[in-house]
Amino acid sequence: MQLVVLGLNHRTAPVDVRECFAFPEDRIRLMLRRFKRLDRWFEGVILSTCNRTELYAVVEDAQEDLEVIKRLLARMAGEQYDEAYFYCHVDSACIRHLFRVAASLDSLVLGEGQILSQVKSAYALARSMGTTGTMLNTLFNRAIAVGKRVRTDTRIAYSPVSISSAAVELAKKITGDLTLASVLVVGAGKMAELTARHLIENGVSTIFVSNRNLERAQNLAARFHGIAIPFEDFLASAENADIIITSTGAPHYIIKAWDVAHILPRRMGKPLVFIDIAVPRDVEPEVAALTGATLYNIDDLEAVVEANRETREAETPLANAIIEDELAALEERLSYLSMRPVMTQLKDKMDFLRTKMLKRALVKLPDLTEQERRVVERLSKTLLRKFLRDPMMAMQDVAGTRREAFYRRAIKELFNLTQLGEEEDGDETTPDHWDEAE
Repeated sequence: MQLVVLGLNHRTAPVDVRECFAFPEDRIRLMLRRFKRLDRWFEGVILSTCNRTELYAVVEDAQEDLEVIKRLLARMAGEQYDEAYFYCHVDSACIRHLFRVAASLDSLVLGEGQILSQVKSAYALARSMGTTGTMLNTLFNRAIAVGKRVRTDTRIAYSPVSISSAAVELAKKITGDLTLASVLVVGAGKMAELTARHLIENGVSTIFVSNRNLERAQNLAARFHGIAIPFEDFLASAENADIIITSTGAPHYIIKAWDVAHILPRRMGKPLVFIDIAVPRDVEPEVAALTGATLYNIDDLEAVVEANRETREAETPLANAIIEDELAALEERLSYLSMRPVMTQLKDKMDFLRTKMLKRALVKLPDLTEQERRVVERLSKTLLRKFLRDPMMAMQDVAGTRREAFYRRAIKELFNLTQLGEEEDGDETTPDHWDEAE
């Protein structure tokens, strides 16, 4: 058996193509059910996000079986399917790829944390549908642990790499504790919404929102349990704010040095911080020269973001070293796991037959003492271990080699490995005939 991943992501496919493969949960369930019916497809997990869709599978032969999976995927996706958008990794390359995904090394934003929870959710869904087994359970549990280890042992996720998150991080450094800060957000667009979200995540209990369109300000404030302020009143509210974050689309300055100069004396020496993330700028540059006022604009934030991005990228060699270390350990463990289902099936069948025959024998020996019964049962278990030792060692030796498929088929045929309880009637009566002959 082989591990494979077939997928596309933000590097291989444009957004209009990725949208066609961003499957909702009900669609994923349908696909997993269809894949489950394929004869040579043993296990599978589908990971689908806005930036990637990937199918992880355990198949008999990657070269042959991937063609079947591709055709089924093409039928599910429709006209947008184009093989040129997809990548495929097998065995070690598949493991390394999933480890990199879980560690956010393959993300659009290096070090982002959402992908790890998405990997967990995709695995949990597949497991709930019974499409995972020994190999993918082992792989995904290890990948999740690797993702956590990379985030813990490196600084790859420590520094913000978006303008909105950098603005909030800067506000946190200035105030020391955002839970005690009064924050006014001027603007109600996408950047203002992202900033408000980051503020809430960092402990701000109340956000004041102002916008020329009061309804938009009210809608944004409602989403974050904030308070909307009419645009004509925001300067008066600024008097009580600790931090003012501006992100409007105004073509001119909406906060001028003259306005701030009149606000500062009424603040009784309490500093006022402006973080202007608008382009064109919202705050007149001369504000920075006023005593008691601090001004950061988009250039300041971009410099912070670039420095943070470089910090994250500097951590990638350490993260890659962790991944290679974990890969080597998992490969060693998986070297025999691919044969474990057959080994387990053989052991279970032999133990099932041992127990059945033991019960029959004990019925015919009613005068045995309890100690004698235990001796007979121990003998049966010892014989079972002796009989299974050589085939078990042989299967473990060929696991992960080119002889694995041949041995797996041979063991199944030689020992007639059907589901427990499906043995034919003739099999059950044979031991009794032997008793009569004796």
